[in-house]
Amino acid sequence: MTALLREVIGDVLRRARTDQGRTLREVSDSARVSLGYLSEVERGRKEASSELLGAICTALDVPLSRVLSDAGEQMATQEHKAFLRASAANIDAATKVVIPQVVSLAVA
Repeated sequence: MTALLREVIGDVLRRARTDQGRTLREVSDSARVSLGYLSEVERGRKEASSELLGAICTALDVPLSRVLSDAGEQMATQEHKAFLRASAANIDAATKVVIPQVVSLAVA
């Protein structure tokens, strides 16, 4: 099963924050969001509004468009993997393929 968009966005935000070496408290203070709520957003438990995402992105100095495009790329990768797993699961192992023998033709 593919992840929910809020989970993927949370992962992208957490990665941006940890890559900067910043704490939840620093970012929550800067974004004027409660620490608990920011934690819930990062864990994919809360669906952040566009205004809240904008405030978090501003606090992280990361464009919202970058967060959304990174999340979209992650979603596409997960969906592709899920599609491949589903396709492989639909192959019937009991199906037999008969390959005819090669017959050589005489050339006169």
